[in-house]
Amino acid sequence: MDTPSGRIAAYDEMVDRDGATRPHYRDFQQWLSSQTDDVMAARRVEADLSFRRVGITFSVAGDDAGTERLIPFDLVPRIIPAQEWRQLDAGLKQRVRALNMFIHDIYHGHDIVRAGIVPAEQVFMNAQYRPEMQDVDVAEDIYCNVAGIDVVRAGEGEFYVLEDNLRVPSGVSYMLENRKMSMRLLPDAFSRIKVKPVAHYPDLLLDNLREVAPGNIDDPTVVVLTPGQYNSAYFEHAFLAQQMGVELVEGRDLFVEQNTVYMRTTRGPRRVDVIYRRLDDDFLDPLSFRADSALGVPGLLSVYRAGRITLANAIGTGIADDKSTYLYVPDMIRFYLGEEPILQNVPTWRCARPDELSHVLAHMHELVVKEVHGAGGYGMLVGPSSTRAQVEAFKERVRANPAAYIAQPTLALSTVPTYVETGVAPRHVDLRPYVLCGKNLRTVPGGLCRVALTEGSLVVNSSQGGGTKDTWVLEE
Repeated sequence: MDTPSGRIAAYDEMVDRDGATRPHYRDFQQWLSSQTDDVMAARRVEADLSFRRVGITFSVAGDDAGTERLIPFDLVPRIIPAQEWRQLDAGLKQRVRALNMFIHDIYHGHDIVRAGIVPAEQVFMNAQYRPEMQDVDVAEDIYCNVAGIDVVRAGEGEFYVLEDNLRVPSGVSYMLENRKMSMRLLPDAFSRIKVKPVAHYPDLLLDNLREVAPGNIDDPTVVVLTPGQYNSAYFEHAFLAQQMGVELVEGRDLFVEQNTVYMRTTRGPRRVDVIYRRLDDDFLDPLSFRADSALGVPGLLSVYRAGRITLANAIGTGIADDKSTYLYVPDMIRFYLGEEPILQNVPTWRCARPDELSHVLAHMHELVVKEVHGAGGYGMLVGPSSTRAQVEAFKERVRANPAAYIAQPTLALSTVPTYVETGVAPRHVDLRPYVLCGKNLRTVPGGLCRVALTEGSLVVNSSQGGGTKDTWVLEE
């Protein structure tokens, strides 16, 4: 198995092998070299204070104290040249188009299963498969209206897809707030560098949601459904509702009557047509899923099955963002689109297969091992940065339930310049661009760039101590 290896030196996105600044970073490097340490330090303090004032914090799962933490913002942007973004944009749209076709297929004709490309057990025995959605038609046949695709650079700078986030992908509010902060703190840099805008994302999102309203509704009512203020991503839910100019609601604000969803308002009930839900499937309808859920709307599934409400993303999309399903996405692209994948997967071992399990157990100290349903950096082991005791303990977890894990090589993620305590230094990054699926596929140029602030660390998740950066995609 040919792999981009962690033994290869990380690709530096700003400096080439000869120590020269790459062309797309030259203007910024000239600006950066003219800034004093005191000025940069003052800007970093101002950024932290601003984020705290706005309330851009998150809570960490498992933190019983419910502590709200600030995600560190790095002043130095990640810069992507226009031609590289064109390749990414094409690959992202190709991938999400195929994933939507896959989800429609497995809830209808099962063509890819009957063709022997995706095993039946991978679909029908998967915890994310929702039999309640079998033969249910959704608006425009779009199941994933908002996708966040995690991409990394490794090897000689090639892009790889690390994960597909299709259930309730988060982080876009940080992309937007990071851009605001960059424009506020680095106005002179923006004056000399032409950067593609991202501020129109909420408008694109609203247009996208209105396009998939059920029936022939001229002026559909869109709402954002949140679990509530104690959810770790509540800031984002409130932010997006405010930016789109729609109501932020909890399950108790909605009710079902005569096979229609209504919102309680001070002027009486108002019909709802599209719900941008930031709530997992299990909690959406206590009559159909978890009976103990106080977060959902009783009867919602029956309205949905009747085609009288649009849920974005659709119930059952989790089958396609499962990390074990990820392995089959290149084959989905070939099967449904008749094309070769533009973006490659990271080579992956399935622990459910005995021969691949043996390899993983023998080489776990070299690999990244993940739970197939895990998220946020939890339920994973980064072998090279773990102790022998941690590796042995994780082996026992994997042996106990092999099907729950996959493994990947430890990639030498690319580095970008980052402002740390000692000055500007390279740190590893990933990128989560967002793809919107309405009647057309749309992206904004950039995404959520996460950075591992600790020297040598490959874990970029905010819950594990990572930070964020603005992403500048250059104009042509």
